Amino acid sequence: MASTESFVYVGAYTGFGPNRRGKADGIEIFRLNPENGTLTHQGTVPGVENPTFLAAHPSGRFLYAVNGSPSIDGHPGGAVTAFAINPTTGNLDYLNRQFTIGQGPCHATIHRNGRFLLATSYHAGSVVVFPISEDGTLGPASDLVQHHGSSVNPDRQNQPHPHSVNFDCDQRFALVCDLGLDRVFVYRFDAENGKLIANDPPWVATEPGVGPRHLAVHPSGRYVFTINEIGSSLSSFAYDPDRGVLTPVETRSTIPEDFVGEPYTPDVQVGAAANRPPVVGTNFASDVHVAPNGRFVYGSNRGHDSIVSFAFDESTGRLSDLAHQSTGGRTPRTFTIDAPDSLVLVPNQGSDSIVAFRCDEASGLLSPTGAIATSPSPTHLVIVRTS
Repeated sequence: MASTESFVYVGAYTGFGPNRRGKADGIEIFRLNPENGTLTHQGTVPGVENPTFLAAHPSGRFLYAVNGSPSIDGHPGGAVTAFAINPTTGNLDYLNRQFTIGQGPCHATIHRNGRFLLATSYHAGSVVVFPISEDGTLGPASDLVQHHGSSVNPDRQNQPHPHSVNFDCDQRFALVCDLGLDRVFVYRFDAENGKLIANDPPWVATEPGVGPRHLAVHPSGRYVFTINEIGSSLSSFAYDPDRGVLTPVETRSTIPEDFVGEPYTPDVQVGAAANRPPVVGTNFASDVHVAPNGRFVYGSNRGHDSIVSFAFDESTGRLSDLAHQSTGGRTPRTFTIDAPDSLVLVPNQGSDSIVAFRCDEASGLLSPTGAIATSPSPTHLVIVRTS
């Protein structure tokens, strides 16, 4: 196990501004004890509105917060805010902010060359590219692509909803999950000029109505997995890294068949509608990650409030059920695997907690370490090692 401590930055929904949806005051900073996942609170970066998703620069020197709001600073549309990381204290210093042009930005990723950040805007149906300067500041957008269309669910899929963007292992292609269109878009990425170029074919369709939300790439680079929010399912795809082509393999449920849950909508605490009768199968799948050894795939469930574990057969591209592990809280919007220490950290948005688990590399099963930290309305966290 690694012997050095790391900084953990926690994004959240905030309780201030015109778009308040949570309790947080901004970005929370913790130190991580890798022995058991204990988090020691270091401080709060106040005044950052709805920093719902965070992305760390490959250098470890900068942090970027997606401001998940329909408007910010009186400007229509959300934003991405850049910070410099103090390598000694972990504190964040504000650098600058760029507006995402579209409303409701919800996810971001950074190319490994450190020169470009890509972000999705859920409500606007778009993907934007921002150049990153050597000092960590964000430049004006170098590109923006707009999705069009709809899918079969009239309540959730009447327009495009890009929910996440990730690079493949070679970082030649950007893969975008569009929940509103039931598609995974593939773009060739011009890493010199920060441009997105539609691939041929430009997308692959998921099963109708499942709503692909987040995506993970297998360490081999030959498989891709999507977590499907509306369908509460996880899909595997064979992937050709030379051509950027996805081929569906299978889709499996992320929840038990007999699950009975409370009715609630994403981003609202479970129990808010407790005066209404339970609805069978009410759940919203949310995040997906692959174990560093490539043998297991994990997905989070909001409603069932669990991490589902699958064993993965690389020879066939198929998944087999392993277990469901309670997250020890409510509404796990995302989770993070800390590869060097086999830790899994789960922010439970609905219960204001972050719970640590140990991942068994042989069996793939998760077990609580006993470490639980209090954090208001947490939605996402990143681990940054500065030394």
